[in-house]
Amino acid sequence: MNVLIVEDRYSLSDEIAKFLKQEGFLCDLAYNKKEATEKLFVNSYDFVLLDLGLTDGDGLDLLQEFRQLPNREDAVIVLTARGATEDKVKGLDLGADDYLSKPFELSELNSRMHAILRRKHRLVKNDVNLHGFIIDIQNREVSFNNTKLSLTKKEFDILNFLMLNKNRVISRLQLTEHVWGDVLEINSDSNFVDVHVKNLRKKLQAHSPIDWFETVRSIGYKINQ
Repeated sequence: MNVLIVEDRYSLSDEIAKFLKQEGFLCDLAYNKKEATEKLFVNSYDFVLLDLGLTDGDGLDLLQEFRQLPNREDAVIVLTARGATEDKVKGLDLGADDYLSKPFELSELNSRMHAILRRKHRLVKNDVNLHGFIIDIQNREVSFNNTKLSLTKKEFDILNFLMLNKNRVISRLQLTEHVWGDVLEINSDSNFVDVHVKNLRKKLQAHSPIDWFETVRSIGYKINQ
C-alpha cells in the first residue's frame, strides 16, 4: 500500500516511514502543506497520515481542500498533538477516516490502518481466500493448500492490490502509483509492470488454473471473484 506521511517533524516522519516500510508499505514524505498539496495533486495514495500542526498551514485546511478533489479514495488518518474534542470532530467531519493522538505506538497505527483496509474493502479478517489462494494481508504471505508461494515484494503487492479491488479493471498507471510510488520518477514507456505480472501469473499457475486473473487489452488487469 502506498502511504503519504505529512509531518513536519523530520525525526517522527522518518520513524514512521521506517516502521511502515518494514511492514511492507511504500512511503512518500511531505514536511509541509505546500509539499503535501503538490504530491496529492500528482499521485493517489492508499493512506494519507496527516499532521495538523504544519509549519506553513493547518492540516485541517489541507484535508478540506483534498476532500474536494474528484474520484479520490485515499484513507486519511489524522496524527496530532491537539487533544481538543472540537479538533477531532472537525477532522472527522471534514472526511478523516480515523484520528490518532500523539504520542502513539506505531503498532497501534499499523492496526488502525489494517482496520481501515478491512472496512474499505469489506473484509472480515486479514486472511482472504482468492480462488483457493490464501492471501495474508498483514503478514504479506500467499499460500495454496498450505504451501507458501515464493513471491517477490512487488509480486505480492500487485496481487494484493488487484485482490483488494477485485471485479474492477485496474490500469497499469494505477498499479504503478500504488506499487511503485511517485509516477513522475517512473519511465512510462517501460513494460516493467507487465513483466512482474507475467512472473506472478507463472507462480500462481503452477498451483492452480487462474482464468480469474484477466488481462484487459490496452488497459490493465482485473481479478474476478
